[in-house]
Amino acid sequence: MLYLNEHLQDFDLDDALSQLSEQRREQAMRFKYEMGRRTCAAAYLLLCQGLEKEYGITEKPIFDYGEHGKPFIVGHPDIHFNLSHCREAAVCYVSDRPVGIDVESPRNFSDSLLAYTMNAHEQDIVRQSDNPALAFIRLWTMKEALLKLTGEGINDHIRDVLDRTDVNIQTFVNADKRYVYSVCQFKSVL
Repeated sequence: MLYLNEHLQDFDLDDALSQLSEQRREQAMRFKYEMGRRTCAAAYLLLCQGLEKEYGITEKPIFDYGEHGKPFIVGHPDIHFNLSHCREAAVCYVSDRPVGIDVESPRNFSDSLLAYTMNAHEQDIVRQSDNPALAFIRLWTMKEALLKLTGEGINDHIRDVLDRTDVNIQTFVNADKRYVYSVCQFKSVL
């Protein structure tokens, strides 16, 4: 189930910090700017909301991390989740299956970044788009959601990760709120 907060400017950071686990509060406070703290806290609170609604869990989740840094909830290995945030939105997806999610705001990009992250077909899609920044970030969120699903993180094979046929990726564009998010799950449980 998807949980979304697109009202981060109205988010009460002081109140939110009091609702976080000590672990997450420390992580939020490591952000240099207040907006980073807000988005980090907002994403965690979405997870708390999802855990309560989907599983009746009310305790503050504590994370441990897999080999490549993918978080999981201590004591609940059967619950899968993923968090992401940008200036415009925080998102969380909670599931009984592995999941990856990414949210980003369209922004300018360089030709070198386009060449490094996109294959030739994807580069053509971006260059031929009426809105290249939106086309780029749409593809980027798809790639990052997939890599977060697998737990690999950004790697040297990012240009071709969307060639996989064993995943479903759904992408949503909110042009008014200026963000794009993608959710990725395996087609069948591995």
